[in-house]
Amino acid sequence: MTNRGRFVWYELLTKDAEAAKAFYGEVFGWTTQPFGDGEKPYALWHAGETPIGGVMEIQPEHEGSGFAPLWWAHVSVDDVDASARRAEALGGKILTPGTEIPGVGRFAVVADPQGALIALFKPNGDPMPPRDQMMIGSVGWHELNTTDHESAWKFYSELFGWKPTTTLDMGEWGSYFMFRHPDDPEDRSAGGMFDSAKHGVMEPKWLYYVNASEMAPTIERITSLGGKVIVEPTEVPTGGKAAQALDPQGVHFALFAMK
Repeated sequence: MTNRGRFVWYELLTKDAEAAKAFYGEVFGWTTQPFGDGEKPYALWHAGETPIGGVMEIQPEHEGSGFAPLWWAHVSVDDVDASARRAEALGGKILTPGTEIPGVGRFAVVADPQGALIALFKPNGDPMPPRDQMMIGSVGWHELNTTDHESAWKFYSELFGWKPTTTLDMGEWGSYFMFRHPDDPEDRSAGGMFDSAKHGVMEPKWLYYVNASEMAPTIERITSLGGKVIVEPTEVPTGGKAAQALDPQGVHFALFAMK
């Protein structure tokens, strides 16, 4: 078993961390815990007892860099610096070179050849254990909106070792290509990618679907708290419904519920 290529951490860069914590706490039931004592305040997201990510405010050096405001995920790699160089060799771009987080691990941020951002991470000590993909409050699906999913797939499969699972025909939208972690069963997809950005729906980026206990009450909380639903709940082939929304600061996120 290897942790290489697993999504292990989800991070929100935002203009108002306190407002974001209040919003997502009400919407998904997340709690937060302060972390570290540096000049840049950081808080951990928890779904129940499980830490799933973090939130931090955009710093002046991030303004205009393409980093914010947004959600991004960290993918586990064996060597952050080597993986960043590999991403560059595959046509990507290094946005943040390998950087040490004292007592935590090392990370880097890269853009894929189409411009979507992804972070690379290696913890100090033991690998982070795989998270229950179906746990309420956790991210259960990872979707790449891109302009060329075939090129993107070549990049990510070579960088992270992902394996293909199945492809859905979406008519005029083309193919929805799904993938898995190499150590997971062949029928357990971790996410998908398709050419939605090619149709001008959005810029190339990753979108993360959070598991909600029920769709309708969650949608009501989003709108009552100042968020905006931009894709109404839609049935998905595997069962359940998915929706997309903007938080009050305009950050794009998504949700999934079985009922």
